[in-house]
Amino acid sequence: MNLNRFWNYSRGGITGFRTGLRDAVTGVEQTRSRMMEYDQLLVWAVVSLALIGLVMVYSASITLADGPKYKNYSSNHFLIRHLISLTIATVVGLCVFRIPVKAWDKLAPILFGITILLLIAVLIPGIGKGVNGARRWISFGFMNFQPSELMKFAVVIFAASYTVQRQEYLHSFVKGLVPMGVAVMIIGALLLWQPDMGAFVVIALIAFGILFLGGINVKLFGGLVVAGISSAAIIIALSPFRRERIFAFLDPWAADHAANKGYQLTHSLMAFGRGEWFGTGLGGSVEKLHYLPEAHTDFILAVIGEELGFAGVLVIIFLFYWIVRRAFLIGRTSLQLDRSFAGLVAKGIGIWIGWQAFINMAVNLGLLPTKGLTLPLISYGGSGILMNAVAIAVLLKIDYENRVLMRGGKL
Repeated sequence: MNLNRFWNYSRGGITGFRTGLRDAVTGVEQTRSRMMEYDQLLVWAVVSLALIGLVMVYSASITLADGPKYKNYSSNHFLIRHLISLTIATVVGLCVFRIPVKAWDKLAPILFGITILLLIAVLIPGIGKGVNGARRWISFGFMNFQPSELMKFAVVIFAASYTVQRQEYLHSFVKGLVPMGVAVMIIGALLLWQPDMGAFVVIALIAFGILFLGGINVKLFGGLVVAGISSAAIIIALSPFRRERIFAFLDPWAADHAANKGYQLTHSLMAFGRGEWFGTGLGGSVEKLHYLPEAHTDFILAVIGEELGFAGVLVIIFLFYWIVRRAFLIGRTSLQLDRSFAGLVAKGIGIWIGWQAFINMAVNLGLLPTKGLTLPLISYGGSGILMNAVAIAVLLKIDYENRVLMRGGKL
């Protein structure tokens, strides 16, 4: 209610004043009610990570134009591109938020099938774009789209829908586990052909994590874990460059490793060492000066550690913890409201963001072998930021619908 309207009420004496005051209080309560229709702390955690990412992408990439690889780029190139990606992601996220959650259940097989076709298309010369020996992108001019990022979202929706529809078969090996296993194997074959084992690991964790949360037989799940570890070991054993990465990970400071497969890891560790407790200050990183490859993408946490120190890394970890925690709580609330699909999707998004963030951080800190995985919501990369925004929008929509139902409303 505006001031003129309140003034008109007050001119009517005590009765008018009371009416105006009651109207004002009602307006405040309605505004507060609208504000409570979404998880504000979750939104602030996401926005905080995105803003930190924007600043750190600029800090990590500002000197890249001085090198031969990016000599035709301006010092602001990656900042502008990242800002455009964030803008596009925000607009798309707002549009996705308007889609009812139940619609994703119907779209799940269609979206999954389309994404499989995109994973095939990216392998075709002339369609797929190769970078550093990997063919993972499809160029759309204004941005390079990575189908594996879409597959992370598609598998969340597909696995949740599959688990709900086949609830009675989850204790059966043939009817419960095999169909999802075949789907993951197809995805794995296409991703390993690119190659992109990091994305495959995340996607497999999402798919089987949702199956586990959906109530799959514990013995079947245990067998699945053993099969997954065995498959990973075989893939590494049969791949010379992956074997070299493992050996470099085990002893990155060895002379023959530090200059080759262990180069990124050693410089990442040096960045964290220079940062100590509170960092060298924003912009003060030395490792980003053409020592640490992919400083603005896969190893951006190392730059954060160097410039903002242990304290800055702790802030990043806490923000991811909060997002994953809220995702699981939103999922639990959905399940309590008998919204099984929505609950599994929410928890699947938590698994996706949590595991990818964990793997990226572990790689930067030398706890896992080097993988080409970005840090969600922070690293430079258009398709990654876009799909993260879509996932968060769906998560917020699930939370919004939960709140509507808990207030006695209808969807």
